[in-house]
Amino acid sequence: MKKPAFRNAFRYRRCLIPACGFYEWQKRDGKKQPWFITLKETDLFAFAGLWERWKNPEDETEVIESCTIITTDSNELVRPLHDRMPVILERPDYESWLSRQTPERELAALLRPLPSSKMTAWPVSPLVNSPANDSPECVRPLNYHF
Repeated sequence: MKKPAFRNAFRYRRCLIPACGFYEWQKRDGKKQPWFITLKETDLFAFAGLWERWKNPEDETEVIESCTIITTDSNELVRPLHDRMPVILERPDYESWLSRQTPERELAALLRPLPSSKMTAWPVSPLVNSPANDSPECVRPLNYHF
């Protein structure tokens, strides 16, 4: 883990963040086209995450819990959309990621892009641009796969 702010969480507070996919936006003709990216063989997977708990410096009684998704370089599928992507862990790696006994070099080896052959992506409606929209329409393909 390169960033000093995350070093301690990387050692002691790793987590799995469940997901069924994620979005990226492709710039085309002055507009941004959203794409939904998911795995081919499963409806649910996990991002590599870190969590933290800290006290609000302005109110010592307030405990704040937060998490972050670790990113890595994009694979061939995501690269036309963005230069980074979330680290997607495969099921056999979940236990290693969560175990405090896993050596840091093995953990670091997990922080790689998932092969694009295991993923698929398609353009979706700009409805995803608003958090007010929470419907199946947000992941429905517009008209073609990439």
